[in-house]
Amino acid sequence: MMDFAARRTMMVDTQVRPSDVTKFPIIDAMLTVPREAFVPTDFTATAYVGESVPLDADRVVLEPRTFAKMLDAADVQPDELVLDIGAGLGYSSAVLARLGEAVIAVEDDASRATEAQALLSQNGADNVIVHEGVLAEGAAAHGPYDVIFLQGGIEALPPALDAQVKEGGRIVALFMEGALGTVKVGYKIDGTLNWRYAFNASAPVLPGFERERSFVL
Repeated sequence: MMDFAARRTMMVDTQVRPSDVTKFPIIDAMLTVPREAFVPTDFTATAYVGESVPLDADRVVLEPRTFAKMLDAADVQPDELVLDIGAGLGYSSAVLARLGEAVIAVEDDASRATEAQALLSQNGADNVIVHEGVLAEGAAAHGPYDVIFLQGGIEALPPALDAQVKEGGRIVALFMEGALGTVKVGYKIDGTLNWRYAFNASAPVLPGFERERSFVL
């Protein structure tokens, strides 16, 4: 029988804290939420290694270091509404649910969305609503949002998501340029997102977040 609690502690002590993530709510959430419950069963044993866990060809559960540093950059407050794009089986939403007031989790795979809602309920994340829909469209009906969190890389930010960031709110995104990526935080000031560098990372580009390719005849 695997000691997942010990693995969670090791994940935090070897991957999260050494990455200068020290805010107590983040540490506490990542020590508490059972990551192994929110990954495909084939990957339960490797849920805590320092790598992203595959969900399908272009979707992953972000590696702990990258996710923790994005949480640190997002600085979610207890009274804030969070939009979690590409929530997968719900791990990120379960962690965010412990940081903010409520989370709207967007997932485009119907069976995964259903499973995520069940897993979140089983693990006490009752302040999460799973919204099945196109990732790039967000969930405008529940917005606008204090924080939008993207669980994967992007090449371009869809206008629909820009519009769902509340004035004074922010969006955390991993912009990919080829194999290299940069996490930036966009702050909505006077209706415009102002981007600031956070750190370097990489992840597969989420479907619908590719840059439009221009063709030259």
